[in-house]
Amino acid sequence: MTKTQMSEKQFWLQRLCKTSLRALHILGIVGAGGGILLSVPRESWQLYWIMAMASGSCLMLWEIVRDWRWLIQLKGVLTLVKLLLLLLFIPLAAYKSELLVTVVLLSVIVSHGPAGLRHYSIVHRRRIDSRKEIKG
Repeated sequence: MTKTQMSEKQFWLQRLCKTSLRALHILGIVGAGGGILLSVPRESWQLYWIMAMASGSCLMLWEIVRDWRWLIQLKGVLTLVKLLLLLLFIPLAAYKSELLVTVVLLSVIVSHGPAGLRHYSIVHRRRIDSRKEIKG
């Protein structure tokens, strides 16, 4: 078996891990997002925020380790833009709701946009495909 091929067992294990991470990430976003949008005290949604940031960081690291070109594809670039928007929560605290809505809308574009958009390289100015992805 070559390095690029993986067994069916490895594939399903990776798929299950990535799907579990994504599920935790969505749960964290929903919990923190609800708290932010409804102006609930931070203590009530802080654990969800931590869950969203930790799982999102793991998912991002997963993609970078799998193929560094993720960083120059639109899906990676927009993910970094989302992180910058989240950092703006500190200086622009009065606009947390608007920033969160923008982050969620960018997430939908990244997750559900056509492959030609997600895989578009800002460096090459064309679509570049990565190694085989593990969906999840």
